[in-house]
Amino acid sequence: MNSLQLLLDGFAAALTPINLLYALIGVTLGTLVGVLPGIGPAMTVALLLPVTFTVPPASAFIMFAGIYYGGMYGGSTTSILLNTPGESSSMITALEGNKMAKRGRAAQALATAAIGSFVAGTLATGLLVVAAPAVVAFAISFGPEDYFALAILAFTAVSSVLSRSVVRGLASLGFGLAIGLIGIDQQTGQARLTLGIPQLLDGIDVVIVAVGLFALGEALYVASRLRHVPPEVIPVGRAYLGRTDWARSWKPWLRGTALGFPFGALPGGGAEIPTFLSYATEKKLARGIAREEYGKGAIEGVAGPEAANNASAAGTLVPLLSLGLPTSATAAILLAAFQQYGLQPGPQLFDHNPALVWAMIASLFIGNAMLLVLNLPLAPLWAKVLHVPRPYLYAGIVMFAALGVYAVNGSTVDLVVLFLLGLLGWAMRRFGLPVAPAVIGMILGPMAEIQLRRALAIGAGDVTVLVRSPIAIVLLLLSALALLTPLFRKLMARRRTEGVTSASQDG
Repeated sequence: MNSLQLLLDGFAAALTPINLLYALIGVTLGTLVGVLPGIGPAMTVALLLPVTFTVPPASAFIMFAGIYYGGMYGGSTTSILLNTPGESSSMITALEGNKMAKRGRAAQALATAAIGSFVAGTLATGLLVVAAPAVVAFAISFGPEDYFALAILAFTAVSSVLSRSVVRGLASLGFGLAIGLIGIDQQTGQARLTLGIPQLLDGIDVVIVAVGLFALGEALYVASRLRHVPPEVIPVGRAYLGRTDWARSWKPWLRGTALGFPFGALPGGGAEIPTFLSYATEKKLARGIAREEYGKGAIEGVAGPEAANNASAAGTLVPLLSLGLPTSATAAILLAAFQQYGLQPGPQLFDHNPALVWAMIASLFIGNAMLLVLNLPLAPLWAKVLHVPRPYLYAGIVMFAALGVYAVNGSTVDLVVLFLLGLLGWAMRRFGLPVAPAVIGMILGPMAEIQLRRALAIGAGDVTVLVRSPIAIVLLLLSALALLTPLFRKLMARRRTEGVTSASQDG
């Protein structure tokens, strides 16, 4: 059965009344929580992860798809009206969008962000339909050594790209790998790192780790830095675009999509690089009034980066669904959701659960349309959400996180672990350690260990079995490149600085 037929079957499942309701709930919750300052899509999905425990898998992932895209939409509202990007990929939106809002063009900034997100999300989801089955067809030939090398690539890429330094990224990864070791060893039956606590014999639930490190850790960190001065929110009317704005926006939307999707699909690519590239590209191509407005609120500086941001979100689903490889923090949380249902993304997911996968992909098209309808006419309503008092907001997040985790097993040990992980998440943010590598290490660590043991068993203990496959060699070389590239960049920057200093002294 070809991808088009499977996608049509997915639409048939996603368009049922109950799944449409879950999609609407997802996009509404995602937008609502995404609008709130300091709460990005990763925290949104992590916080709402316990909600879906009693929901069928297909409906749950349709809801998660809506939350994911809704969080991306909501983040642009915060960046434009409050100049507070919820995540690093929204920094460029805040740069030009907030200046547009201060010039009285908040409605146009919100409109180009919403429509650009819709265009980019729709086109990128179409590319996902084509790319994911092709990657699955390639991944079917993977052996244990290839999957181990793939996990190493995920570890190194995410640790080096999502951190200000490679050392901090690897330290965060080490925390995650250690958490993943807790429980009974599947091969030997020995308890590892359980401290004699019976409740830890099954390991720490991935939901507790995700909610603790992301949601609770972020809430504690933001609350510790909370200002008592109420935020200054720029008023906004109904979002709309005039004819000139349409003419200036549609090309940046397409260029942003072309940049965002491939970077999102790359391990460690993320959304930060394509948003900055999109901004730089639009600035270079700007002519006339657009060139004059750059740095003062150019609409191209909002349209292009927002399209790149949302296209990269669809791009991250390619390696996640086809290889089980998360390339961003939000993708790591979605992988945790799959594992909570006993599902492992990858080639087998497309073979054994095609209805689930294609219903989720189809729901991305539906959710995009719903978000456009929600964001354009309801922009003033979302702006009012920004007036929620911060102490009430973060106290509510802590309470909701605790209730959600306690509802999983009804265990007080889970609550103690949750708050310990929340304190760890706060400390990691306080000292500049990224959280995403820790979550990815916890999720992929056990899989990497199993695949390593299988490969060594096949090779009768010969370590060279790990580099006998051409695929494994390429993946390991890419891992080394991902690890060394930031170091080379720093070295080159240092040499340039020394060169400028010596030249000035000679002069």
